Amino acid sequence: MSLDEKDVDLNSFSKKLGDSFKKWGFCGVKNHGIDTELVAEIQNLFKEFFNLPEDRKRNFHIPELNGARGYTPFKIETAKDSNVADLKEFWHVGRELAHNDSYRKWMFDNVDLPDVNQFKEKTNNLFLQFDKLGNSLLEAIAIYLDLNFDYFHKVINKGNSVMRVIHYPPIQNEEEGERAGAHEDINLITLLIGGQQSGLEIFTNENEWVRASVDKDVIICNIGDMLQRLTNNYLTSTTHRVKAVGQETQSSRYSIPFFVHPNPDWYIETLPNYIKESNPNLYPQGIMAEDFLQERLKEIKLS
Repeated sequence: MSLDEKDVDLNSFSKKLGDSFKKWGFCGVKNHGIDTELVAEIQNLFKEFFNLPEDRKRNFHIPELNGARGYTPFKIETAKDSNVADLKEFWHVGRELAHNDSYRKWMFDNVDLPDVNQFKEKTNNLFLQFDKLGNSLLEAIAIYLDLNFDYFHKVINKGNSVMRVIHYPPIQNEEEGERAGAHEDINLITLLIGGQQSGLEIFTNENEWVRASVDKDVIICNIGDMLQRLTNNYLTSTTHRVKAVGQETQSSRYSIPFFVHPNPDWYIETLPNYIKESNPNLYPQGIMAEDFLQERLKEIKLS
């Protein structure tokens, strides 16, 4: 589907979007407004970074941030309920806040790569493009859920969203694990620019693993655990993994997902219209978004 359709008929676009989530667990969006040339530029500069010696990369790893910003080394993040770490390393870029912003107690300064010209400006530019797209898609999701279109505006206006640049190195024969073990995302929705190397697999409602293959001008969007919780499992979090087969194991893979998170102090409570006698409240105890995030970070070995 095309984001242009949303401007013409929000209700129609929102139904197509929601129906795709219900049937497949994800959707593909064209004309999304993301600068694909900027995506390629940032991906290339990070290829250079990930090729640096390990000791130099670790200069940008800040353990006390639990992976929230900067560099996270290879084989740290681990899929929930797994004992084997993912075969990946990554870098996180978050929201830039004013020095006196009250959310700074939960959200941290971005880490700079001083040797890269305009590093912060370029990465923040792409972050804001993804952020705008996430806002737009959540408007359509709100309509699908019979909410006001602007329901999520105050929920995510300073959301603790992160843009992740991932490197999956070539896999050694004796290495245990997958590039990313089967998991669901923590957040509201995830955005992923298409045209990446093969490997992303999605577990469908037909209980089958399907390889996601879309054109480079398409954004893949999937549901995360926070939105699943909000809707009492009406929209379910999409199980997915990154798996290398055959010759894919011999080369690196790169991707840039964007995780749309709510404001840290948003209190997640099940929407009343999705609680019924036939479908009782699966989450009777509400939880603050920051607390939910920290619980999940512990489960995936980032905290």
